[in-house]
Amino acid sequence: MKNLILTLKALLFTVTLSAQNGTIFDVAVSNNDFSTLVTALKAADLVGALSGEGPFTVFAPNNEAFSKIDPETLGSLLEPENVKALSNILTYHVVSGKLMASDVAAALKQGYGRAKLTALNGQTLTARKKDGKIYLRDSQGNMSEIIATDVAGSNGVIHVISSVIMPE
Repeated sequence: MKNLILTLKALLFTVTLSAQNGTIFDVAVSNNDFSTLVTALKAADLVGALSGEGPFTVFAPNNEAFSKIDPETLGSLLEPENVKALSNILTYHVVSGKLMASDVAAALKQGYGRAKLTALNGQTLTARKKDGKIYLRDSQGNMSEIIATDVAGSNGVIHVISSVIMPE
């Protein structure tokens, strides 16, 4: 029953976001579940980049994902003196090009359950299929489940993830 509720919640979340017609940043701003992400994008001065032409694929942590980070650490990252570190983390969540869920699934099939993706910060993350779900594995070995897919913006697509992924 819990899985059914989570599935319905994710579907409703996706449908709500898909109704938007703006850029990836506009879609994020229009949904309260991305308020922490929007704050971080503003603090890292990345609003213009994600409002640009693209296309981009953004693996977007929702507020629940950000809540897994120690509040003091998160607060420190949002400080002006840590813009470079915050930008590195956020650009690790963005891949050049528009990768729909079907594209990721095809890459996983071709790669026997794994696909390497190069983020905008130049580092690699790995998409993995496990137990019928798709996860991102970061440079530290941590896994983040993709919980909603194919949220279209005019300049790319958002896939919602359950944890913030961390670069080297």
